[in-house]
Amino acid sequence: MKALIIVDVQNDFVDGGTLAVPGGTEIVPVINALQANGHYDYVVATQDLHPANHGSFADNHEGKLPGETVNLSGLDQILWPTHCVAKTAGADFVDDLHQDNWDAIFPKGTDARIDSYSGFFDNGKLKATGLGKYLKENGVNEVHVVGLATDYCVKFTALDAAELGFQTILIQDACRGVNLQDGDVARAITQMKENGVRIVDTGMLLKGAVV
Repeated sequence: MKALIIVDVQNDFVDGGTLAVPGGTEIVPVINALQANGHYDYVVATQDLHPANHGSFADNHEGKLPGETVNLSGLDQILWPTHCVAKTAGADFVDDLHQDNWDAIFPKGTDARIDSYSGFFDNGKLKATGLGKYLKENGVNEVHVVGLATDYCVKFTALDAAELGFQTILIQDACRGVNLQDGDVARAITQMKENGVRIVDTGMLLKGAVV
């Protein structure tokens, strides 16, 4: 059984958002095409859903700017612009992203005390989102990961999927990265490969070259 995991394709992460990922909007039609071909038994999505006082927001640390690092609940935390606050338009999924065939949505980042890049766990792995349990209970053994951003939430979702025993595939052209430091995306791809994640593109999938 195969599942497509769509990571954080939300308004604040695309053009015009408070934490826009370069080229983020470009992946929406790619993800829609993947959903349309009947390739997946399950389609699920993750959603950043932060409280306004979240500790990863630079605005909540006096004198700090986005890109700086602080200690948050014992972990190094990169500070970000305020984004994906619950009950705001920025947290909503992009309008053009097809959602009709989604089986489940898994919120993350809901605890102000710790960030959650992965769709499976928070950054300290103190709490699970329920995604791993859901997939295993439904007999899924292979997951394909797409979304935003390659070097953060997508990477950690893929790494956790592989660690949990799922055959994990990253669809590279259905993702975009932040590249906060030059080369971050390339390093993320390398790290995923080294941890058993297979890297493909949509052309290979839609032509049936990936089995």
